[in-house]
Amino acid sequence: MHFLLSFDIEEFDTPNEYGKSLSLEEQFIPSVEGTKRILALLKEKQVKATFFCTVTFAKHAPDLIKQMVNDGHEVASHGMAHSSFEIADLAASKAALETITQQPVYGFRMARMMKVDPQEIINAGYRYDSSLNPTFLPGRYNNYHEPRTIFRIGDLWQIPASVTPRWRFPLFWLALHNLPIPLYMYLLMKTIRHDKYAVIYFHPWEFVDLHNKQFGLPFYIRHHSGESFVARLTAVIDKAKKQECTFSTLSEYIDLKLSQELERISPKI
Repeated sequence: MHFLLSFDIEEFDTPNEYGKSLSLEEQFIPSVEGTKRILALLKEKQVKATFFCTVTFAKHAPDLIKQMVNDGHEVASHGMAHSSFEIADLAASKAALETITQQPVYGFRMARMMKVDPQEIINAGYRYDSSLNPTFLPGRYNNYHEPRTIFRIGDLWQIPASVTPRWRFPLFWLALHNLPIPLYMYLLMKTIRHDKYAVIYFHPWEFVDLHNKQFGLPFYIRHHSGESFVARLTAVIDKAKKQECTFSTLSEYIDLKLSQELERISPKI
């Protein structure tokens, strides 16, 4: 069973959705601090993850990007900036992150998990896309009809965020904020056993205290933020380890799927 942790490393522009306005410098503060806490936790637990980074963040905090690479994590693209997008950003962000990391960038995830034409992602040179949350969430996602697990469109691997097998309950960041830990772990492990893997994603700013009135965030976002959220993710990682899950990057998981395909089609000697 494979546990695919991922993080969307971006500017903290979420307050803008709730009528607040933070300067770019103010947006960087919680995201930088949260990323440091994530990296410290992953190093302590000796697990790997995939970091989808905006170029705006990467240029602001290149030392953190370097640490991701040095710690063995995968750096993928989250676009040029979190609050704006054009098709040209697909190739531009890939090239910019490859310059910063000195590593190939294989994956893309669109900001806020919005839809992007798969052919455009292929044209930009990506191996996989992880921009699909295959659930229904009013005002955000209407993807109940989309495939729930990993699939391909031409040469592009599609790696959706994990949802439960039957009711497609999303196991993303908001679920870990608001569900009791035992219930969240029950749903997560049930999904991992059914699918043989799970993809869950979080943001760095969740790992800092979000109760500041300046942010103007609703309770369901700020609930269990900061140190409480660090503790919650720690509990999830510990539980997954006890269940003998393997922590992999998304690229590593694709390599595994490819090797399994080759084994199936190879003639038996």
